[in-house]
Amino acid sequence: MEDKEILEKFANPDSRNLAFNQLVRKYQQKIYWHIRKMVIDHEDADDLTQEVFLKVWKNLENFRQDAQLYTWLYRIATNECLTFLSSKKRKFFLPINDVAAELAEKIDTSVNISGDEIQLKLQKALLKLPDKQRLVFNMKYYDDLKYEEISEILGTSVGALKASYHLAVKKIEEFLKQD
Repeated sequence: MEDKEILEKFANPDSRNLAFNQLVRKYQQKIYWHIRKMVIDHEDADDLTQEVFLKVWKNLENFRQDAQLYTWLYRIATNECLTFLSSKKRKFFLPINDVAAELAEKIDTSVNISGDEIQLKLQKALLKLPDKQRLVFNMKYYDDLKYEEISEILGTSVGALKASYHLAVKKIEEFLKQD
């Protein structure tokens, strides 16, 4: 079902629940994996995905449609990730390196994470990046979004995103050369 149809059905109180269920079915996995790449842990990603869809439910009737629905959803998910990671750092008074080390340990020990050695090393390299650089890299590399779409989601210029992606790639290359 097209986003426009979902939004039209959501506007009608009689078909609101059906429309929301269709929206969740359409976007839940994409949102989950977008979040999971940032927070690593399955349970945290699951909880945050639920939070995102709760916010969507509460705010969808106010969605102005000046952006595409999926970019609006990604923006909500991105903000939830950044808030979660920031609160995790504050809660444990951990510097960014310690949070990255904790998430890297989850990569090593999680039964929910599979992949060959190179993929695991790439995931650890990504954790070394600042959160926003990691977001840009994930959206471009894994989600295959265009810079214009990422710009809409993050509210950053295309030029800044290209620079951020380039820096992320360089840092990842350096990390992968180690060992």
